[in-house]
Amino acid sequence: MELAYYSDYAVRLVNTEEPARGKDALTSVEAVRDLFGPSQSAARRATDADVTRFRSVRARLRAVFEAADAGEERLAVDLLNSLLLEFPVSPQISGHDFRDDDGRPLWHMHLADHPSNATAGYAAIAAMGLAFHLTEYGVDRLGLCEAAPCRNAYLDTSTNRSRRYCSDRCATRANVAAYRARKRLEADRSERTGLAADSAQPSSAQGDRRPDLRGR
Repeated sequence: MELAYYSDYAVRLVNTEEPARGKDALTSVEAVRDLFGPSQSAARRATDADVTRFRSVRARLRAVFEAADAGEERLAVDLLNSLLLEFPVSPQISGHDFRDDDGRPLWHMHLADHPSNATAGYAAIAAMGLAFHLTEYGVDRLGLCEAAPCRNAYLDTSTNRSRRYCSDRCATRANVAAYRARKRLEADRSERTGLAADSAQPSSAQGDRRPDLRGR
């Protein structure tokens, strides 16, 4: 398993909440367990107490994305470092579930799960994965969706650092909104131009008036 894979742990957790819409999907232990994906052994350790703990970690991870999105590079790094210190990981060489054509293990780096509780294990993996992404691609590759009111977190892996939205759906919605805004602006300008042209035309009475030459 590539270490970059773990960065998605942070994105999944942050995006369980949509603050602008007042939505929060992290309301039960089942929701916590769903975040672990195929790692069922870690998910089974989750209890009701982890719901509150996960929400606390989520707020801190969102703060990292917010700082990065605002261009506050040092703050983003400091916030992430505080998570790394509080939730350390144990890297291990692993070969499970991956075999070459001869049946030999394909050795790779693996982040060992923290044994104390589900929150500590998840937070450690999420923070380390995000740290690998940040150091590999840069702080500006951590973003928040620009399609208001979404503001979901995303990781930009585009070749030209051009990603601005968390999904194709949000990108389409933002493009449609921008198109409609341009059309409204063009219509307003056209209306103002038409009114200005009408006011500049002489009235019919003025246009037909001729000088009176009688008596001259």
